Amino acid sequence: MKYRETFDREVHVEDVWIPTRDGKTRLHARIWRPTDAETAPVPALLEYLPYRKSDWTAPRDAQRHPWYAGHGYASVRVDLRGSGDSEGVMLDEYTATELADGVDVVNWLARQPWCTGKVGMFGISWGGFNSLQIAALRPEPLKAIVTVCSTDDRYDNDVHYTGGAVLGIDMLAWAGTMLAFTARPPHPATVGEDRWLPMWRERLDALEPYLHTWLAHQERDDYWRHGSVCEDYGAIEAAVLAVGGWADPYRDTVLRLLEHLDAPVRGLVGPWSHQYPDRGLPPGPAIGFLQETLRWWDHWLKDEPTGVLDEPMLRAWINDPVPPATSYPTMPGRWVGEDAWPSPSVTWDERPLGGPDDEPAIVCSPLHTGLDAGRFFPFGNATDLPPDQREEDGRSVCFDSAPLTGRVEILGRARVRLRLDSATPRAHVIARVCDVAPDGSSTLVTRGVLNLLSREGRERAVEWEPGTYEDVEFELNATGYAFPPGHRIRVAVSDTYWPWVWPHGERGRLTVRPGRSALLLPVRDPGADAGRPPIVFEPPEQAPPLAVTVDPPVGARPERLVTHDVATGEWVLDVDPNYGGSRTYPDGLRYEESARETYRIRSGDPLSAVASSRWTIRLRRGDWDAEVVTAVELRATAEEFIMDSSIEARANGETVVTRAWHRTTPRTSA
Repeated sequence: MKYRETFDREVHVEDVWIPTRDGKTRLHARIWRPTDAETAPVPALLEYLPYRKSDWTAPRDAQRHPWYAGHGYASVRVDLRGSGDSEGVMLDEYTATELADGVDVVNWLARQPWCTGKVGMFGISWGGFNSLQIAALRPEPLKAIVTVCSTDDRYDNDVHYTGGAVLGIDMLAWAGTMLAFTARPPHPATVGEDRWLPMWRERLDALEPYLHTWLAHQERDDYWRHGSVCEDYGAIEAAVLAVGGWADPYRDTVLRLLEHLDAPVRGLVGPWSHQYPDRGLPPGPAIGFLQETLRWWDHWLKDEPTGVLDEPMLRAWINDPVPPATSYPTMPGRWVGEDAWPSPSVTWDERPLGGPDDEPAIVCSPLHTGLDAGRFFPFGNATDLPPDQREEDGRSVCFDSAPLTGRVEILGRARVRLRLDSATPRAHVIARVCDVAPDGSSTLVTRGVLNLLSREGRERAVEWEPGTYEDVEFELNATGYAFPPGHRIRVAVSDTYWPWVWPHGERGRLTVRPGRSALLLPVRDPGADAGRPPIVFEPPEQAPPLAVTVDPPVGARPERLVTHDVATGEWVLDVDPNYGGSRTYPDGLRYEESARETYRIRSGDPLSAVASSRWTIRLRRGDWDAEVVTAVELRATAEEFIMDSSIEARANGETVVTRAWHRTTPRTSA
């Protein structure tokens, strides 16, 4: 990583309050801009998040926003309403109020004397989401966005549901995280010694675990349509640079945006996890992402000829085959370019799972199938990616190709078509595609989930009629991968995938007809790159890092630990999400953070599934001391989900709020 110490423009930093249209609530912002912007106005760039610019994202912010400012932009970091140091309360993700506030901020920035009137938005994850959503509202000054690791579909490509199934691992974990995050107090140094405690009480009084809302909407209804830009791609007029990583769960969005947007769009997908592509976290290689985005901004916000529209519509990394591992410092492979998506260089290769006279295959997987799935949101940690899949394959029904006689490259979303019958009205089917080496090791390439209740559309639940066969087809996650000669392509089918997929209430089985089933691979022509100039990026470059002191881990606590009680048949997955731990900032702020997730299930009993999340967050500076402790647990009967949550908030050792919630909701699709 190169840290740039000096820039062409001297940078000034200021904190400001931005009014919103309700006339009552102000959002707190930090602005990095050239010191001469009053006389030589610049475009503005907005990153708009709930993750607290004064502590949680401060190290990341310090490396990006000053860099943009030094290159002639006003780079702005705003805390959402009810988060960080902003006023008001935060009631859910991507609410109409959040988006309206975002439009207000865009318009406010455009009116400032130091701004040319042109605005861009960027962000990763939440900031990528609301960049797309605010672009769909079309505020006039917003000319371009960079959306990283984001989704166009809040129902079927987010942390709540996948393939119409409850995403058990992150539905619960993210609900627990957001309960702790929304309960954090504002900083007295920013909002005032006399205001921080009343503001904090207002937030705590408004708290309601988001889990209650998310599980109340188990089908794709108006709640999920709100904020899903796939409902109307034509609403987006700003230019879109969509960025993803093959190790990130949101990478499918990049391909859908390329296919459906009418606005100018380019896509970039590398081997990365849920991180900005310049951070150097596994899997690499990292690229000069800030320089790449600067070309985007300079073209759309300064009308400079940077050549961004001469780039291929899609620049994608093709992973070379690798032995299975939970982390790769650098993924071997190469960059390829596609001038259109769908691409004429990618064709469908249909591979039957078996011959016409094959016997039916019975799929009845152990309930702990899925414990080797890896982290849903890889962050570049040591245990994020799926390990060798041989044990998972042994818990599934596998269909292997013959050894390949040549290299097979795929790019896009593979599909699986299964002729099957379910013994129960409610069931899941999960398909994994693995690269099986001659030594038997099995590397996960891609996977997909289908809740059979949603096979006729995510908007409704249609129970299966046992004793009848149907053809079901579903997409797997997008990838770019090269299978080498001598390896086999494996399709592994299971009906459970805990804790990624919350099990239905009764144990069932699937009967698959291999001769009527197939894997459909998006095979890329190996000659498609002939004559194309190589795709290259500059090395990573950022502004100097913030002088944060990070505590070493306390004790030997594994990130992911699987245990099995042989006597009771209980399997337990214990997870430390490891978002960064405890640290001390240059201004003296001490931020302490501890989180733990636990997922339990007993062999043969789908109703034994329990997921829990516990968080402790403490902030201290001088004589100020605030602490939040939260717990969330999810379990189910055959008829309903049961949710128990609690919070205790303390200021200087004294309890400010203690609250507990007990809620139930019917199982409609889950």
